[in-house]
Amino acid sequence: MLRVFLSVNDDLTQVDDICTKGTWISLVNPSEEELETVRKATGADPDFLKAPLDPEERSRIESDEGQVLIIINVPIMLNDSSTVLYDTIPFGIIVTNDNFITVCLKQNPLLDELVETRLRGLNTKKRTRFLLQLLFKTATQYLRDLRQIDKQTDEVEKKLHRSMKNEELIKLLSLEKSLVYFNTSLRSNEYVMEKLLRSRLMRIDPEAIETSQVLQMYPDDEELLEDVIIENKQAMEMCQIHSDILSSMMDAFASVISNNVNIVMKFLTSVTIVLSIPTMVSSFFGMNVPLPFDKTPFAFSIIMLISFGISGTVAYLMARRKMF
Repeated sequence: MLRVFLSVNDDLTQVDDICTKGTWISLVNPSEEELETVRKATGADPDFLKAPLDPEERSRIESDEGQVLIIINVPIMLNDSSTVLYDTIPFGIIVTNDNFITVCLKQNPLLDELVETRLRGLNTKKRTRFLLQLLFKTATQYLRDLRQIDKQTDEVEKKLHRSMKNEELIKLLSLEKSLVYFNTSLRSNEYVMEKLLRSRLMRIDPEAIETSQVLQMYPDDEELLEDVIIENKQAMEMCQIHSDILSSMMDAFASVISNNVNIVMKFLTSVTIVLSIPTMVSSFFGMNVPLPFDKTPFAFSIIMLISFGISGTVAYLMARRKMF
């Protein structure tokens, strides 16, 4: 899907002319025709356009011939029948002299929020600030999803107290898997942000010089970049904390589930012992030999009283020992 946006009077407007300077070109799971259209209109490097479409592409920053490619990982939500899982996918940002291009394999909340909520201060013509705003919104999205993971963990924890199945543990395992993806992606994104900061402060590396020439930063932009780095670090710390808690919780509740099963088995064993006593007494008096009470018309009632009396006594003793 190809969409083109342009800031007009502080408002983000969708336009049809892809050749207009200062536009934001959004590509989501693009076809070969759409990629070729963007390449011809903007002169973007074909390799830069296709790199973010690889699901295994790592986060990095490159510059070549007046263009800068920045690949970060953004979180996405995967709806599953049992729980909500999270994953990360590459998100490519290509900055040219005239345009700002984003390339992603799937539609994600980051793009939806930028288009629908009309981010305050968003201006497609200010490419560097737009880039930093995207990075900031990405870190914010990680924090938002981490809070959702925390809520889901609390819900599963409540069910685990009385659970005897592995279903809840499998849900926790899926959430822990999501946290591993988040932690890895956040660390990769941190590398990109640190390199952006170095490209502004250091002019020794030729690639850093070219990057700084395309992404010209002003004092306000440098402050925003520092905020982005701080926000990303906060997401990393929160992710690590949740991951450690979840790992410990899984170990603890694996023992809880095993203990719950043992409690049920102990109860069933105690009930079996109590119920076996009347059967045992009845089998004694069912033998074809002379027995007590065989001449008494109330033999059945007496035998039943004896059986239930012994069973009641055994049940009481077991209850005293908390075996029920």
